[in-house]
Amino acid sequence: MNTDLKLAKHILESRLKEAGYSRELTDAIHIQPAADPADMTQQAAERDVAVQILDRESALVRRLRSAIDRIHDCCYGICLQCDEKIAPVRLKAIPWAELCIYCQEKADDVAGRSEAA
Repeated sequence: MNTDLKLAKHILESRLKEAGYSRELTDAIHIQPAADPADMTQQAAERDVAVQILDRESALVRRLRSAIDRIHDCCYGICLQCDEKIAPVRLKAIPWAELCIYCQEKADDVAGRSEAA
């Protein structure tokens, strides 16, 4: 494994350790009885935010693990869509990037259109 891949793996593993679930967030999604309707509404909003954050964190953990797997499989830095090399500048900014910038832009456009529909 060359030096660049070792560095990328170290960065990915460090980010993976940082991305652990927060106990506060998991506690925040528990439903607690409240007599006041305003309190119930506030708690529901707080749960929604906590769930969104947990979803983002779990997605990041999956992407980090997938990138580490790609390093082991010798396909790190190759776009999963078009099989072209991902620009080193992109990998430096987003070490878990799965797509080259061109394919990512296409994927973002498709996602944007589906959300608008």
